Amino acid sequence: MILGRDYASGDKEFEIHGSLMRFTYFKNTLFLFVLVCFSCGSGSGKENDEKSNDIVIHDAVSINGLQKKKESGNNQHVVVGAQRFDAYENLLRNKKVGVVANQTSLVTYRSEPDSSRFEINVEMHLVDFLLRKGIDVKKVFSPEHGFRGEADAGELVEDGVDTNTGLPIVSLHGKNKKPTEEQVKGLDVLVFDIQDVGVRFYTYISTLHYIMEAAAENNIKVVVMDRPNPNGNYIDGPMMEVEHTSFLGMHPVPLVHGMTIGEYARMINGESWLANSVKCDLEVVMMENYSHHMLYSLPVRPSPNLPNDVAINLYPSLGLLEGTNLNAGRGTEMQFQIFGSPNLPEELYPLQYTPMPNFGSKYPKHKGVECNGLDLRNTPRLEKVDLSWIMEAYQNHQDKDNFFNTANFTAHAGTAELQKMIEAGKSVDEIRDTWVEGLTNYHLMRKQYMLYK
Repeated sequence: MILGRDYASGDKEFEIHGSLMRFTYFKNTLFLFVLVCFSCGSGSGKENDEKSNDIVIHDAVSINGLQKKKESGNNQHVVVGAQRFDAYENLLRNKKVGVVANQTSLVTYRSEPDSSRFEINVEMHLVDFLLRKGIDVKKVFSPEHGFRGEADAGELVEDGVDTNTGLPIVSLHGKNKKPTEEQVKGLDVLVFDIQDVGVRFYTYISTLHYIMEAAAENNIKVVVMDRPNPNGNYIDGPMMEVEHTSFLGMHPVPLVHGMTIGEYARMINGESWLANSVKCDLEVVMMENYSHHMLYSLPVRPSPNLPNDVAINLYPSLGLLEGTNLNAGRGTEMQFQIFGSPNLPEELYPLQYTPMPNFGSKYPKHKGVECNGLDLRNTPRLEKVDLSWIMEAYQNHQDKDNFFNTANFTAHAGTAELQKMIEAGKSVDEIRDTWVEGLTNYHLMRKQYMLYK
């Protein structure tokens, strides 16, 4: 079931209109993000209503290192699923609820006006929001990078207790990635609200798979709060091959899948990708005013090493470098906006930088060693996977035998063929030609699960 208006999508070429919105770096060191903005109240009952679904736009504020900008463009108009409490309250009221969330799971809470007739608007975590609304939240499940989004990529995260609410936090990136029967025992509903970036090896869609599978096996409803896909305007890349399935890719989809998290959940269910072809009792809370054609700037970094719009846009292309000798900016403040290696020639790669442990990476590749590389921060917005950087770096690398970490690269690419073609010196066009059939078939499959134009 879908909560909201259902659109049939035509799979035509997407266009992006308007200028790219650049936003500042964020430090995800807080669980509760509090922004206070005062505006004169009109005294109308609607404006004072605690359940108002209006999105509140804030001026730039910095609190304890967290920087927020004044939103503009399409961000003003999109209402994310979690914000639409009236649309899903009946699914959660008088139910025992588990919430799958991280630092991106934010909503704007509009309080009653104070004695001075000023209205207070607070951006808070979905868990706090639901508790304030009287929903019986029993526990929280956290994905890769943890509940606060502070853990390294791939780092194991321990179970814990949320200091703000006292709720138990169950890690889904520690001893187990799929919730156990004991961990979901007693729950009626699992709410999934995590920001995705539309890339197959970004592991939140794998967490979604396991949540849906555990729920189906234990007769628990799943409610997905939909959020925009910042790379949702195009589909590209090699298809995941079944023999290379891993947590970095669990489904036969291209590297850039072009779906929101809610649409993707529908596809998992509809294509019977859950174990033993079980079906999940799924409901998607749709967004309002969203389109795949629009340019959307995320208000919070979705994970430690995706600090801004440029990094998110370059991630599908530079994420492939994770399976090579190249450093993709981890250990700097320019993650997925630069790349380099001590094995690249300085005359062709004029950017010099030295990766060091930081908030986003405790053990960056080539830690403490100067790298020669390229600065890609001024790259025009991409609408396809760019293979030129990895292919040219391979040709110019001074230690080709150690350029690829084959297992890791294959897991990211979803196929062993891409490495073979790069090593064989195939052209970009020759490589892309091998993707055509898979992408064509995927387009046809994807159509039936789309919720937005």
